[in-house]
Amino acid sequence: MNNVTSLLNSIPTDPLTGAISVPIYQTSTFIQEAPNVNKGYDYSRTGNPTRDVLERVVAKLEHGTTGAAFGSGLAAIDAVVKLLKSGDEILAVDDIYGGAFRMFNDIYQKFGIKVNYVDTTKVENVVDAFTPDTKLVWIESPTNPTLKISDIAAIASVAHANDALLCVDNTFASPVLQNPLELGADIVVHSATKYLGGHCDLIAGIVVTKNEELGEKIKYIQNASGAILGPFDSWLIIRGLETLYVRVQRHCESALKVAQYLEKHPAIEKVFYPGLPSHVNHDVAAKQSKAFGGMISFVLKNDTIEIADELVTSTKCFKLAESLGGTKSLICHPAQMTHASMPAEIRKSHGVSDGLVRLSIGLEDPEDLIADLEQALNKILKSKKEKAALTA
Repeated sequence: MNNVTSLLNSIPTDPLTGAISVPIYQTSTFIQEAPNVNKGYDYSRTGNPTRDVLERVVAKLEHGTTGAAFGSGLAAIDAVVKLLKSGDEILAVDDIYGGAFRMFNDIYQKFGIKVNYVDTTKVENVVDAFTPDTKLVWIESPTNPTLKISDIAAIASVAHANDALLCVDNTFASPVLQNPLELGADIVVHSATKYLGGHCDLIAGIVVTKNEELGEKIKYIQNASGAILGPFDSWLIIRGLETLYVRVQRHCESALKVAQYLEKHPAIEKVFYPGLPSHVNHDVAAKQSKAFGGMISFVLKNDTIEIADELVTSTKCFKLAESLGGTKSLICHPAQMTHASMPAEIRKSHGVSDGLVRLSIGLEDPEDLIADLEQALNKILKSKKEKAALTA
């Protein structure tokens, strides 16, 4: 049975009516036959039939035991951090999503949870950074936005040798391309807003755990903290999952073509795409992923905010917006958008320069996307020549 068939067969039909679509149980509470005697549900914060289907399907996709769906990707991250206590330390990838950086630094450090950022693309850096207080290793692979690749299996071995958990944010890869739990990770986090939903019409997050004991802890936090995903948005993600494999396949095929084009353009200094042989960790990506994803970043030769602004406001197919993983192609300037909450010196030290631009490749014809980038990049080159002529 291929992966698409397996996924579709794992989404149940309604046994009561035969409806092929999962029902939306838009209810806050459930009638009980007697106190604590019910049909499996008592209150939708604790459990909802529509959300349960989503949680089970994503857990199966990630080869985990337990799934928990939250109101946003950051709410999912928050639940994982709540496994820790004051005095514990997170060892985190340096090129980290700006929202996670903000949460770790501005929220949890004041409660006594320390954070140490390191370049996890080199396993020796992870080994050297461990302290007796390190209880959680947090990586993204690929990272947001410079698409760094870390060896998940090797880092899992280091974490477990030091009695720490490994959590992998698998948002950029999706379970179609990469299964971190199979590589040794303990927890996987997704911003389900992105590829799992796939249509830029919802906000959601999901945590999947490798073992049931850890899953029970996450479910307890989910119920106790209450940042659950509602039934309608749960249904939207279930619907999105039905096309996940075919969407991701198209994202990957188009992204490779766009990345190969960008690598040759005279206005671009460097392209970050794990599918290019020039990517520093291309071999690691090829080893642990089935393909290389739909995200591309690149640095303009004129590494300034002004030139980046000119580019991101000149595209037509690519829409200037935050987020990613949807059907429409998006362009983003991380320094002013997704990573604006980072102090400039930290942001730049992590590789997020003023001239870095991020692309989310959608489902449009890749030749149309290339033509759009061509006209926008050539506009920059023309502008530079005109400015040079004026100052000559």
